[in-house]
Amino acid sequence: MGTSPWRKSSRSGGQSGQCVEARTHAGRYEVRDSKLAEGSPILAMSADDWRGFLATATR
Repeated sequence: MGTSPWRKSSRSGGQSGQCVEARTHAGRYEVRDSKLAEGSPILAMSADDWRGFLATATR
């Protein structure tokens, strides 16, 4: 499985919004801070963890 492009959260508030970005990479899901971009630490998780993260974040 390849790497998908980073996608900014729809809740970032437009072009200048500072939020999070997510992508898939090597079968895992990754999240980073959009304002730090390439300098951001990356949180990597499994598909099950990703689903749990989304369920909690969208409550």
